Amino acid sequence: MISLPVQTSRLEQIELDLFLEALHRRYHYDFRSYSRTSLARRANVARERLGCETLSDAQRRLLHEPDVLPEVIDAMTVQVSDLFRDPAYYRALREEVVPHLRTYSSLKVWVAGCANGEELLSLAILFREEGLLDSTIFYATEINRRALAKASAGVYEIDRLPGFSINYQLAGGHGSLSDHYTAAYGRAVFDRSLRSRVVFSEHDLATDEVFSEIHLISCRNVLIYFDVTLQNRVLGLFADSLVRGGFLGLGAHETLRFSEHAAAYSDFNEKERIWRRTASQEMFHAR
Repeated sequence: MISLPVQTSRLEQIELDLFLEALHRRYHYDFRSYSRTSLARRANVARERLGCETLSDAQRRLLHEPDVLPEVIDAMTVQVSDLFRDPAYYRALREEVVPHLRTYSSLKVWVAGCANGEELLSLAILFREEGLLDSTIFYATEINRRALAKASAGVYEIDRLPGFSINYQLAGGHGSLSDHYTAAYGRAVFDRSLRSRVVFSEHDLATDEVFSEIHLISCRNVLIYFDVTLQNRVLGLFADSLVRGGFLGLGAHETLRFSEHAAAYSDFNEKERIWRRTASQEMFHAR
């Protein structure tokens, strides 16, 4: 009697493997190196949204009905964030990182896994208040096209603003968050100028390559969804992207301390998960 759950679990793993393989081979989205526990949960969300009894049924629809792909990608990715989420992180950027960034005549910032754009807008507001916005190019990348479109629009439900405003003040905001948006009809539209120097791009950290000569990479609460192999790949990509002395910010529960690329970085503010690129490219590739 106890063999049934074991057998069912094995079948579910096979179904999940085949579902991920179909997603990769048919549409070139590669989730195969994401955390298995998280993947199983999100694949089941995709199955439910497609109204399928099994993941095999969902795989069939995915292979033969391309119109369901956006719904599947929505289910397979996480877009939960807030403006100035973890305010102490942004305060550390403002007070400790910005003074170093001021020494450059122009800047490049990569927001990797930008979701619906909250992290991007947080940085854009911070850079505007610190006088760096006009000299900065932002690269906002995301695997989810729908989320990328939302990030580009810069529109959020008005009932989220009280939480956004509290975070903004705790992050060391210079004025009022309302200085940066217009509210109407239950929505808040953030100033277009905050996105005027942003390049929005679909990008898969599992398969795609890097941007070059980046001064700050902010990739928060993304690595936690990857297995160790993919985490190492991504941290290597970031090391290749950053200028020497460039900064990398990760999420509150993420670290590169045990990565095979740890030697390419030094601690800058470990409490707020900010590291600095120290090794030269030649040293890095020689490892």
